[in-house]
Amino acid sequence: MKDSTLRSYHAKAERQLDKVLAIPVTTEAGRALLAQTKRWRGSFFTFLRDRDVPPTNNGSERALRPSVIFRKVTNGFRSAWSAQTHARTRSVIGTGRLNDIPAHQAISRTLAGQTLAAA
Repeated sequence: MKDSTLRSYHAKAERQLDKVLAIPVTTEAGRALLAQTKRWRGSFFTFLRDRDVPPTNNGSERALRPSVIFRKVTNGFRSAWSAQTHARTRSVIGTGRLNDIPAHQAISRTLAGQTLAAA
């Protein structure tokens, strides 16, 4: 794909994001999301600026799938604590997987304060 095409796609994505961010916010959660989106905006659409970044997020989707399935099967998390604990556990397991560390060992290392970086 040509650089000019990528620039065009990036400009279009930014315009669409501007439209979304212009929607009036009526709740505290909406204001928090708006502030977070504005803080992270520079990280969006990276794949349209940097050819080394893949244009898909299949890895992210695969990492999130177990959490989505768990939530659907159990009819949701019962508290913010359980959702955060589940997310943290999945993060540790996913990081371990990326470094060829089995899930149990990744959890054990994390609890012991050790790194999950490949040796």
